[in-house]
Amino acid sequence: MTLRATPDAPSRDVQSAPQLRYRHDLDGLRALAVLLIVVYHVWVGRVSGGVDVFLMLSAFFLTASFAKRAEAGGAIAPLAYWTKTFKRLLPAAAVVLLGVLVATALLLPATRWPTIWSQTVASLFYFQNWELATTAVDYYAPHGAMLSPLQHFWSMSIQGQIFVLWPILILGGTLLARRLGRSVRLTLVAIFGVVFAASLSYSVVITAVNQQWAYFDTGARLWEFALGSLVALVLPFVRLPEPVRAVLGWAGLAGIVLCGVLFDVEGGFPGYLALWPTMCAAMLIVSGSSPTSFGPDRLLAFGPLRWLGNSAYSLYLVHWPILVFWMALAGRGDPGPLAGAAIIGVSIALAIVIHLLVERPLREFSWGNRKKRNGLVVVAASVVAVVVPLGTWQFQEQAEAEALIAAGEHPGAVALDPLIADRFVPTVEPIPAATMLDSEWVSLPESCSGRFATNDPLLVEGCAQSTEIGDPAATVVVVGDSHSEQMMGALIPIAEESGWQLISVLRGGCSFGTEGKCPEWSSAALAYVLDVAPDAVFTVGTAAEVDGPDEQLTAGLDDVAIQITDRGINLIAVRDNPRFGYNMYECALEALTSGASCSVPRALALADESPLDAIGSIDGVYLVDFTEELCPDGDCRAVLGNVFVYLDDNHLTGTYARSLAGSLQLQLAGVIP
Repeated sequence: MTLRATPDAPSRDVQSAPQLRYRHDLDGLRALAVLLIVVYHVWVGRVSGGVDVFLMLSAFFLTASFAKRAEAGGAIAPLAYWTKTFKRLLPAAAVVLLGVLVATALLLPATRWPTIWSQTVASLFYFQNWELATTAVDYYAPHGAMLSPLQHFWSMSIQGQIFVLWPILILGGTLLARRLGRSVRLTLVAIFGVVFAASLSYSVVITAVNQQWAYFDTGARLWEFALGSLVALVLPFVRLPEPVRAVLGWAGLAGIVLCGVLFDVEGGFPGYLALWPTMCAAMLIVSGSSPTSFGPDRLLAFGPLRWLGNSAYSLYLVHWPILVFWMALAGRGDPGPLAGAAIIGVSIALAIVIHLLVERPLREFSWGNRKKRNGLVVVAASVVAVVVPLGTWQFQEQAEAEALIAAGEHPGAVALDPLIADRFVPTVEPIPAATMLDSEWVSLPESCSGRFATNDPLLVEGCAQSTEIGDPAATVVVVGDSHSEQMMGALIPIAEESGWQLISVLRGGCSFGTEGKCPEWSSAALAYVLDVAPDAVFTVGTAAEVDGPDEQLTAGLDDVAIQITDRGINLIAVRDNPRFGYNMYECALEALTSGASCSVPRALALADESPLDAIGSIDGVYLVDFTEELCPDGDCRAVLGNVFVYLDDNHLTGTYARSLAGSLQLQLAGVIP
């Protein structure tokens, strides 16, 4: 009997390996793994380890098929394999991606759309794992960005990358073995043994150093695939008594079921802990290498499990979006017993529909299987089916955002000027549009270079500058966290008009003070400032309390102020803006139609007296306070001058920050030449 493949996540190799016994028990193992994934996602709120089993199994089937063919002297044809594989994987994925786009437009706020757009492209082209890895370590990523209806595509992205890489490795190993007159199987064992050892070592290290990145890192997952390949290569030579295989099988089955209970899969994988589910899967594969009388292979080959295994790929695809959109509608993250059962039931039903109407017909579609180019047409059609509506949607939103800007006056803070306030009528929809918020972050255009370059690893990534000016009227260094960065929106127009050279040394979450949360970074930034010796340093010097008036001076800023001013460098300390426990932009957007108010009394958002006053007496320190522009008449507002003030719960939009330039210029009069 041939080894048949069905495109699950991960899928089996679609090419046949003649004379291999069909493993019904592994169909059941796939079904068990996907059920664990679904149940843990819906009811437990944790990761089960089932994906690791899938990853290992996909390489097992792929390698077994190719190795058998190579040993028989057959051709290793990666292009044909890629065409057949993605012809079967992409159509179902495209259907789900289209469904997610429709549900996103109907159910999620517009602030979430750009994230879903970028993740749709990443999922379609199999780099979603890198998209999520970047988001996981990005301080500026939107809150909740990780809870995406497409988050689960990370594993399929890694799998797709392996489906491209593995045939190349096998082809290279086969050619090498034939050239040297060596055993193809032993050569492949050596190759995948090296991959296993190198990747596992890297995985252990990177998981300990940066687990959020490691979880999505392909390099940290290669060893799981390599383990599946090694099992496939050595399995024909494993001969164990039936009782031993039965014990191994039951132990492996118990280990897989208990993995998510015993280990923090999401927080500790994929380092050495991921050996647990993958080795358990290996034990089950070995256990069922030939039938047993009392092993788990008989249980796993049970008809309903095998039947569900056929729809495993579709079930994996649909369950997570259904869960995420349910949470968006319900406004909570715990479905409970009844809602959870409904989510699982709907997921299984929809998976069966996709399997019967999309997967199986295309697998049996004779025209698509007849020639390689026909398969490529199916792949291209699947891509186009997603790209065209997505691109149309993005273009439409871009056009509407640009039309909104041109629709009327948007003076922002300038509208508070008494000369303008009397004739300004806020009758147009405010800007920026929700889909444009990613472009509202303020930054300088170039990395630090020339005399402003730094080799300090703590500073390199966050060091930027405006285009270098040969003989600037003044040099100003902006130091601090994202709140210092956002205030550059007000500073940049003044610098451009005045001919100042701007430098920024920034790090998310790190305010500029010797006793703050990032003392090593602050010390490095201070050393950099003293070395560059600018005319002035610009930083936000307080931290407002979230939904409270307990505003504090940045710890150690007084010490920084003394050291800087002793060198003849002016310090411009800016008071922080209010911070909120909810997304102020989304609140304001909803208020446009509901008429509700998102405003907060100033007394509940900021201290009665500015904490900056504590350093105001230091010679060379100049204080900047935008409270009147953020909370006019004692009311901290979400929209001012037809401009959204905040882009999230605590950061100003770049548009509103730029409107503060006039106020900043008045407050800095005479401070910088």
